[in-house]
Amino acid sequence: MLEFLNSQKKINISLKALQDFGTCLQDSVNEIEGKHAAVVFISDRRMKQLNEMFRGKDSTTDVLSFPHEPDEFDPDKDNLGDIVISTEQAQKQAAENGLTFETEIKQLILHGVLHLCGYDHETDDGEMNARELELRDKLGIYSPYVRINQNCRPVRHGHLWCDW
Repeated sequence: MLEFLNSQKKINISLKALQDFGTCLQDSVNEIEGKHAAVVFISDRRMKQLNEMFRGKDSTTDVLSFPHEPDEFDPDKDNLGDIVISTEQAQKQAAENGLTFETEIKQLILHGVLHLCGYDHETDDGEMNARELELRDKLGIYSPYVRINQNCRPVRHGHLWCDW
């Protein structure tokens, strides 16, 4: 289960719509089946602080993922970790890429979830990018590079399309 929290005040976010997306994401991404994670929406100011603290970069970014690494004494082996998303960066990138804010947020959530599952586009040979594009297609997340199906119904080959 994905839990959504809004810790910023600048941009209005519908947590209910995102919870519906989270449910569909959980049903569509086999790597997160039976697992849980938190997705927190934060300000650009806070994102810049976190990016500096954890990555040594004195700038903001759109999404950061913090995988949970349980030890032998940690009973919660199903916790994937936490994702933080800058709503201001998401809004800016949506405008730059001709996307809706909601679509950009969904792409960032998916991107963050894949990082929590161990994918890393900075070190792999395109595996994360390929998986992300496959899941965007499966989930019906609009991108200039993938097709859309707005019917919100199961289609052939086990694909599940959702219209949020």
